[in-house]
Amino acid sequence: MSVSGGPQLDVRKPLVLCISGMAGTGKSTLSKKVAARYNLKCYSGGDALKELAREAGCAVTGEGWWESPEGLSFLERRVHDSQFDRTVDDKLLGYAKLGDVLLDSWTMPWLLEYGFKIWLMASFDKRVARVAERDKMTFKEAFSVLKKKEAQTKAIYRELYGFCLDEDFAPFNFILDTDNLTADEVFEVLCRVIDNTVCGCPQV
Repeated sequence: MSVSGGPQLDVRKPLVLCISGMAGTGKSTLSKKVAARYNLKCYSGGDALKELAREAGCAVTGEGWWESPEGLSFLERRVHDSQFDRTVDDKLLGYAKLGDVLLDSWTMPWLLEYGFKIWLMASFDKRVARVAERDKMTFKEAFSVLKKKEAQTKAIYRELYGFCLDEDFAPFNFILDTDNLTADEVFEVLCRVIDNTVCGCPQV
C-alpha cells in the first residue's frame, strides 16, 4: 500500500471520495461499504452505463454483465459512440458538486479537480482468477474476456480524455495493492486512511 504523490486534499471543497480500479479489484462492492460507513451517497459510473445500455435495448443483468457477450457488445458500441460515456460523466460531475458523495468511477479521478481519490491495484492474474470465480468461467475464458474488455475500455478513455487507465496514477491520493488482502482487510485499511486523511479523525 502507498500514499501517492497525487494532488493535495482541499478541505474547503465538498466531501467527495473516488474509488477506482480495474475489474476484479472489488471496487464496486467496496464503494458501497465505504459509502455506507461514512453516510455518503454512492454513484457508480458502471451502473449508470448499464442503465443507458438497458434504454438502448440491451438485456442487462447483474454482477459480471460487463464480461458477458451482451456487455462486450455494448462496449463495442461505446467505442464508436462516445455519447454514452460523456452522458454518464456529466452526471457524475454534477453529483460531485453536491458533495457528500462517493463515486465508483474510472473517469472521475482524472476529470475532477478535487476529492480524495483511491486506486485499488491487483495483478492481472489475480484479477482474472477473481472474475473467473465470480462469473463461473475457466481461468482461460476470463483471461481472454478481460484482455479484450480492458483494451477497448482503455482505448475509449484515451480517445475521449487523453489519460491512460491503469497506467497513469498521477491523480490518486492513495494506492492500495489488494493482491494479498481479503475484502474485509481492504475495507479496514481504507477506513483508517479516510479517517486519518480525509475526516481528520484518526483511529486509536
